[in-house]
Amino acid sequence: MQSYICLTFKVTVISVNFSLLFYLKKQENYRMGPAPVYLRITVAGQRAEMATGRGCEPDRWNAPAGRAAGTKASSKTLNAYLDSLQVKVYEAQRQLVEASGLVTATAIKNRVIGKEEKGVMLLEVFQDHNRRMEALVGDEFAPGTLERYTTSLRHTADFLQWKFQVQDIDIRKIDQAFITEYEFFLRSIRKCSNNTVVKYIKNFGKIIRICQPLC
Repeated sequence: MQSYICLTFKVTVISVNFSLLFYLKKQENYRMGPAPVYLRITVAGQRAEMATGRGCEPDRWNAPAGRAAGTKASSKTLNAYLDSLQVKVYEAQRQLVEASGLVTATAIKNRVIGKEEKGVMLLEVFQDHNRRMEALVGDEFAPGTLERYTTSLRHTADFLQWKFQVQDIDIRKIDQAFITEYEFFLRSIRKCSNNTVVKYIKNFGKIIRICQPLC
């Protein structure tokens, strides 16, 4: 009788405590003239700030609204730009939710400004783990243990190709459904016995635990 495996994952909950604020940021040597408009993104109490590249006279700034006051063309132009930037922020949040479910203020900011945020990649961590284990064979690990992890790494790489057609995957995309599919792959495609599957999933679980503090 087959025993099906369940691994416990640290799940990142998408916080509903998300806000953005446009404000004027006066430098220490500010005397007069337009002050730069900044954007502050807050997610779960963590902040990220960025310059908007626009400025506004302090006496024409509506702080509660986070917009320029008045009906002059300059105010309308500035407010239209800030509106468009706000749309980009919300779109960045939506994309992060769909991509990984991991939403942070810095991640939103990086997506808005087009900065690539590299995640923790599963096979990179797996390979590094195996290199370290190889260096300790004979002292802390038996050769057979290294061989099992080497085979487990190969099976994981093959599974990523079989299921997702990718060379590696961000650890944040791994959930219980991923493990269920991986277990199915080992049993059906690789024809592993139940005991062997349990061992490979246990190996995989160790790698996941190494990855999680890095996220």
